[in-house]
Amino acid sequence: MQPKELERIARQIRLRDVQAVFEAGAGHIGGEMSAIDIMTALYFRVLRIWPDEPKNPARDRFVLSKGHTACALYVTLAKRGFIPEEEISTFLQPNSRLNGHPNCNKVPGVETNTGPLGHGLPVAVGMAKAAKLSGADYHTYVMTGDGEMQEGSNWEAIMAAAQFGLTNLTLIIDHNRFQQGAAIADTNDVAPLRPKLEAFGWEVSEINGNVMAEVVPALEHRGNRPHCIVAHTNKGHGISFMQDRVDWHHKVPSREQYEIAVKELSEAL
Repeated sequence: MQPKELERIARQIRLRDVQAVFEAGAGHIGGEMSAIDIMTALYFRVLRIWPDEPKNPARDRFVLSKGHTACALYVTLAKRGFIPEEEISTFLQPNSRLNGHPNCNKVPGVETNTGPLGHGLPVAVGMAKAAKLSGADYHTYVMTGDGEMQEGSNWEAIMAAAQFGLTNLTLIIDHNRFQQGAAIADTNDVAPLRPKLEAFGWEVSEINGNVMAEVVPALEHRGNRPHCIVAHTNKGHGISFMQDRVDWHHKVPSREQYEIAVKELSEAL
């Protein structure tokens, strides 16, 4: 699938995500909007996956370490055929399997439970190491937030990945510059990320993570070291009043705001 078609699908996913968060009355919409282009490229072009066989051992793995943006993952999985699209309307409802954080025991296509930040990358390192040990040729991708990179467990995992030579591992950092409550620069500023990862022995690419023509080749890159993609993105991307606003980390649009968001996203289709 080519970038223009991927862009169209990403806009559809954004529109359904906004609707789901509005109807549920909760969600992490800002960080979902920043990450959707990358998830779209993964699920509709890059990942070797079979929706009718979600546990096929030959599948590539994707771990959403920033698990609070689960709604974007659910909409992407539904669009790709892992779960019924109509099930998105049950997001956060009583007895729904579509919880606020992804659960691998309930949702096909979810590789591991995430939510507590700093857990997904260590798990992904284990997956990539297991492939090396067993001779499997699947590739493991993991997406973290940039605020999440303040967790020490991530840097231990980064050291381990370099030590083990995990050329089958790609880390994507959704670098939208904001975490809950504040800008990264005002909390514990981890930027610039590239020299830090390179110092740990990783190969690093820096891209605009909301431009599909940059996202696709970065995700498809293969080298002789673990690969990190520092994806510069915009929180609330695609919605004018949300973009680059810290208060949209965890906030629900009013009816008026929802209608504006739907109009803007629909006009872009």
